[in-house]
Amino acid sequence: MKTLAYPLLLVAAAAALAGCGGDPAPAAPSSEAPVPAAAAAAGSTAPGVPCGEVAGTGGAKTAVVAHGKVDCAAAAKLLTDYFAKLTPAEANDADGPGPIVLDEWTCGSGPADPVTACSTEDGRQVEGTRG
Repeated sequence: MKTLAYPLLLVAAAAALAGCGGDPAPAAPSSEAPVPAAAAAAGSTAPGVPCGEVAGTGGAKTAVVAHGKVDCAAAAKLLTDYFAKLTPAEANDADGPGPIVLDEWTCGSGPADPVTACSTEDGRQVEGTRG
């Protein structure tokens, strides 16, 4: 009986190894239809999209740029709300204004930095650059 078990074990091992070197099984077809690039772009703002200007600290014009899935209306409102929430002391802080939390966003900038940056934990960003 021992002599019969050894050859069967070798045959099983050889069959298993033969399956490893062959062509992989074809991938199952995806049930999701591909999204055309134009439709994907229409659903979100591409990185670095200019979104006009808002009034910044002291009424200075601030150019708004959205990065990621942020539409321009939301980006402009975010910066408008941020500048409205800043106190004069925060705006003139030696370390720069912020960070200020507005819902899911955190906004601020460095000392004497003309760029205000807002971001979320999921990677969306909005920048405001004073002109």
